[in-house]
Amino acid sequence: MRNKTVTTFILLGLTDDPQLQVPLFIFIFLTYMLSVNGNLTIITLTFLDSNLKTPMYFFLQNFSSLEISFTSSCIPKYLYNIATGDKTITYDACASQMFFTDLFAVTEFFLLAAMSYDRYVAICKPLHYMTVMSRRVCRNLVVYCWAAGLCIIIPPLFLFLKLEFCDSNILDHFTCDAFPLMKITCSDTWSLDTAIMTSAVLTLIITLSCVILSYGYTIRTIFRFPSLQQRKKAFSTCSSHLIVISITYGTCIFIYMNPTAKEEVTKNKVISLLISSVSPVLNPFIYTLRNNQVKKAFKDSIKRIGLFSAK
Repeated sequence: MRNKTVTTFILLGLTDDPQLQVPLFIFIFLTYMLSVNGNLTIITLTFLDSNLKTPMYFFLQNFSSLEISFTSSCIPKYLYNIATGDKTITYDACASQMFFTDLFAVTEFFLLAAMSYDRYVAICKPLHYMTVMSRRVCRNLVVYCWAAGLCIIIPPLFLFLKLEFCDSNILDHFTCDAFPLMKITCSDTWSLDTAIMTSAVLTLIITLSCVILSYGYTIRTIFRFPSLQQRKKAFSTCSSHLIVISITYGTCIFIYMNPTAKEEVTKNKVISLLISSVSPVLNPFIYTLRNNQVKKAFKDSIKRIGLFSAK
């Protein structure tokens, strides 16, 4: 970013009420620790348990890594701001934070689409599943997700680098977000606003189309199963992923497709907190509580730890 006079920004956070700072810090700290530990547990289990060496859990492992990276790119800084009272963030740190949060977030959407395709192949083409979803294909899909994330965020980021901040340096947010930055810049933001909306819509159209097509064929195939038990088992393998998709897409559509979201500062900050702090906590619990294989792997790991401690 270029700028004329501003070298640091001041993040106002969620609230300036001193009585709310302690409970807010405790809540965000607990959700952050639960998120990191929950996702690390999933990553560890998929590495150690031989029953979880399948394409589905390979994608879940990468998704959990993205969740940790996403929440860690913004939440620790906000916790530091609350704890120390120092609300400043340097110009370069703000640009870096925005780059990484956007990259991890967009990559998650493409990875969710890849996971939908994996479920389609598993249920609609079970005999060819291990051939179609080979290790090489899975690795390539993850690389493509990262590449797509980079391609989506680079155009608006390039326009951000040209913004000039001449007067105000106060961001009404707890993190470096696009909309608060556009409010305080002295540059024209029409092209940047257009680029952000185009990137958001493009991401949603591409990934949501993949999700809808994959699950459209998947659900149609499930309903053709002759046995009710088969249908229940097939739905159970997709249910966790569908819940995560609903949460992720629902919050994103609210922010970017709601015309008044940019102006409703308080609501926007709360939604951003849900995305960056609460949602990463829910995902590990959704996948573990609704997945018998993960639960079994977790119980087996606890038993092994118990036996090792006993020795």
